[in-house]
Amino acid sequence: MSDVTEAKEISAEEFAGIDHKDITIIDAREEDEVLIHEIPGAINIPFSKIGSELENVPTDKPVYVICRTGDLSGEIAEILADRGYDATNVLGGYDAYREYIDSSDQTVGKEVFIDAKNLRCPGPIVKVADTLRELPEGTLVRVEATEDAFASDIKVWCERTGNKLDSLEVQPGLIQANITKRKSDPSRAAGSNDLNNDKTFVVFSGDLDKTIAAFIIANGAAAMGRNVTMFFTFWGLNILRRAKKVKVKKDFIEKMFGAMMPRGTKKLGLSRMNMLGAGPKMIRWIMKKKGIASLEELIEEAKAHGVRIVACQMSMDIMGIKQEELLDGVELGGVATFIGSGEKSDMSLFI
Repeated sequence: MSDVTEAKEISAEEFAGIDHKDITIIDAREEDEVLIHEIPGAINIPFSKIGSELENVPTDKPVYVICRTGDLSGEIAEILADRGYDATNVLGGYDAYREYIDSSDQTVGKEVFIDAKNLRCPGPIVKVADTLRELPEGTLVRVEATEDAFASDIKVWCERTGNKLDSLEVQPGLIQANITKRKSDPSRAAGSNDLNNDKTFVVFSGDLDKTIAAFIIANGAAAMGRNVTMFFTFWGLNILRRAKKVKVKKDFIEKMFGAMMPRGTKKLGLSRMNMLGAGPKMIRWIMKKKGIASLEELIEEAKAHGVRIVACQMSMDIMGIKQEELLDGVELGGVATFIGSGEKSDMSLFI
């Protein structure tokens, strides 16, 4: 009795790198599987028909056999090898091959550059998060930023999102970070708890400086992939009012409240050094000069990144603010909405 010739083996990654024109590929999956996900140029011989169709396999090229998981193809490759074929089994089968192809495109193995220079918090982190979200796992990313806080922020961001920080170089006036994109996987994030990573903010103050801080933190949390709820109550509701007056039916007291309160973000004052309205103008001028996003831009950015903005219905009733007066995208909610959000959060801030 002659010895059985063992077939060779190759990984799905190595198989993907071979020029398929130089080999014969036997696809041992069933016909319905091949119709959905075809391997171009392959000869489809389902395992159920291998006995009758094996003779049709060409002998002039090396033969690579692939099935769905690599088990049946291993047996077929051994049969072919025993018959004198240069036969190789693709380990892991089509499932492993497809996974590698899906995670590999023109960006994998090449470096993607993110220019975050001259951006101010939370701009650099938000730009990194938005860029990596669209990239496949394994993509190498180089980020350059000029804000000193970015050195600390990017380390924490990578730790909490599961992405790999390969290196961090801090030079005078320039910070360079090299990152490898990883799939969003809570188990990879240091100390993460995927059930309680939400963030909840109660925005009670209607001061410009406190509002800017609230939206900077909210955008940073959203960039880390967290669900964020901002619950606006009492004076914080003025932040959500439209800048232009909206004609709605109100009683005398409601009209008085509306006339005395600031309407919209451009009318907000500072908690300190307001100086009869000169303080807010000075702060906005400094923010613009230093390239920091305005409050209005921070709000739009938050909405674009899925931050949930909720107006307290009870406070609206007390202060005579109608839903028609609020910005687009604002939800109405009550205490249960806040408690429900808070119970899923590991951080609740009162601002």
